[in-house]
Amino acid sequence: MAARIRKDDLVMVRSGADRGRTGKVLAVYPDKQLVLVEGINVKWKHIRPTERNRRGGRIQKPAPLPLGKVQPVDPTTNKGCRVKFVVRDGQKHRVAAKTGADLGVVGRA
Repeated sequence: MAARIRKDDLVMVRSGADRGRTGKVLAVYPDKQLVLVEGINVKWKHIRPTERNRRGGRIQKPAPLPLGKVQPVDPTTNKGCRVKFVVRDGQKHRVAAKTGADLGVVGRA
């Protein structure tokens, strides 16, 4: 089945602490049903001092979200949208369900 959310898409978070925020997809993990979004669900990681990293400290790192918590952003309305697939000129396109705006080519039909 074709992916409704892909790398470099602009997505909006539907629920949770970051609800309503948008960000760019950095990675998609389809086997685990997770997505990594830039600037969303940022967690602190504590680093122990070692030979290589003498200081240690804390860094912020984005953590993955479940795929069901994000939606692609419709380019015409700048809101979250559902996705449907349409075949045009022998290629499969992802399309916003309400407005029909093209979200990108998936591949050959």
